[in-house]
Amino acid sequence: MYSTLSSYLKPQSSKLIPLMLSPCLVAASCGVQQVPTLPPRLPSSQELIAQSPAHTLGPGDVLEVRVYREPELSGLYHVGPTGSFTFPLIGEVKASQGGAYELTQELTRRLKEKYLRDPQVTVLVKETKSKKVFILGLVKKPGSYTFESQMTVVQAIALAGGLQTLASRDLVLIRNDQKGIEQKFRIPFKEISQGRAPNSPLQPGDILFIPESWY
Repeated sequence: MYSTLSSYLKPQSSKLIPLMLSPCLVAASCGVQQVPTLPPRLPSSQELIAQSPAHTLGPGDVLEVRVYREPELSGLYHVGPTGSFTFPLIGEVKASQGGAYELTQELTRRLKEKYLRDPQVTVLVKETKSKKVFILGLVKKPGSYTFESQMTVVQAIALAGGLQTLASRDLVLIRNDQKGIEQKFRIPFKEISQGRAPNSPLQPGDILFIPESWY
């Protein structure tokens, strides 16, 4: 049933398949049909936001830089293919060495060195083109998609063209935690679509797998 997953995910699938198939093998040996055990339910949105790592800037990202009382310096900036962008007065700035906080510190330092006495800089990430989410399994258009700010499970499924007819309404989210350890969560898509469960937020690098329905 889950052979589709192995064609998409390597080496992650080697960990997921035994977890998902072992109840089926037990059922077959006993002659009793059992429902496979699902991964645990996704934590609340507040828990996920609190645990989410800071976004590392990269090529394609769109940034809004605000410099207090300096309208000539404030505006939108696009991070180029090399991970850099050109900023007035300073010149080339490397954005891909950290997140918005690190970039704020870098711009403040370089402006203060030669140009402004006490620069007050704010950097906001407007679009994140450098990050991807992977939507695989029984959707109409499986593949990788650009992660967007505040992206949710419902938005991801819509981007992938919706669920196929035989798709399960219990989805599987595969995510690496801050230590790089793979975690798997059950996503109750039917309950979410009916408004009985929160629309779970996604993070860059998430893999959303849609298995075949068991019924």
